[in-house]
Amino acid sequence: MSEETTYHVPVLLTESVDALDIRPDGTYVDVTFGGGGHSREILRRLGPDGRLIAFDQDADAQRNMPDDPRFTLVHHNFRYIADFIDYMGAGPVDGVLGDLGVSSHHFDEGGRGFSFRQDGPLDMRMNREATQTAADIVNTYEAEALAHILGAWGEVDKPFRIANAITKARSASGVCTTSALREIVESVTPRQEQNKTLTKVFQALRIEVNHEMDALDMMLRGCARIIRPGGRMSMISYHSLEDRMVKNMVKSGDPQKAQAEQDVVFGTVAVPFGGGPRKPVTPSADEVERNPRARSAKLRWAERLGKGGRRD
Repeated sequence: MSEETTYHVPVLLTESVDALDIRPDGTYVDVTFGGGGHSREILRRLGPDGRLIAFDQDADAQRNMPDDPRFTLVHHNFRYIADFIDYMGAGPVDGVLGDLGVSSHHFDEGGRGFSFRQDGPLDMRMNREATQTAADIVNTYEAEALAHILGAWGEVDKPFRIANAITKARSASGVCTTSALREIVESVTPRQEQNKTLTKVFQALRIEVNHEMDALDMMLRGCARIIRPGGRMSMISYHSLEDRMVKNMVKSGDPQKAQAEQDVVFGTVAVPFGGGPRKPVTPSADEVERNPRARSAKLRWAERLGKGGRRD
């Protein structure tokens, strides 16, 4: 297996890059560089005058940078995509690709604290320069606040049951490791529901630590600012919260709204994106067999429209 795929196996690689409809001389953005699999495929399709700008807030990703003069890596959160593209004078761009969620690397590195399957510090920071960890949240949030994030970000059933168990356990010795949190969750969860519930609890904490939903909202809105008419946005999501925001952005131009607002005078609807498949593209059975992480992946793509929602 090549170096880039040992860090992270790219999901829906061909489909997501096909959706960008690459122009050899175009400028593209990969907002989730990670192991560089999607970036390398974009570079393979670009000509000598093409350009690729990638974002990744995790310093570990820098080890995967290709030695290519057409490539630039921005070590920042993708929420700032529009600001950086403006600052670099790189816009409007021809397409933006995002492989949302957590990379294989994060799950495999026990010391990062993303997985309940490995013992390690309860960290979960994608940017290790950030100050708040999952342990900080687990040990300082009141039960009501914990229950809120478990329900909102993890869609956990009966979140107060787990929140109360956490606050009770932390009063004795604190909750500082993934295994300690796992034991607490398992103690109040039926055996047949434990893995599913643990997945939701760890997802909720990860989202809260990294402010993922706020970052995704800003990034999607930024795409509408920086993609030229006729350009493409291609986004891979892994859970319903991400997918809903991407779907809303395509349908309404607002990650928080399912329906576009009508002009009060003319009754017309102007949205920034259009086209693309009505249903998300999902991985083939063969890909899921090769890469189990692909099982929950959904790809949505759309074309940036011109003024008034027209194709220019």
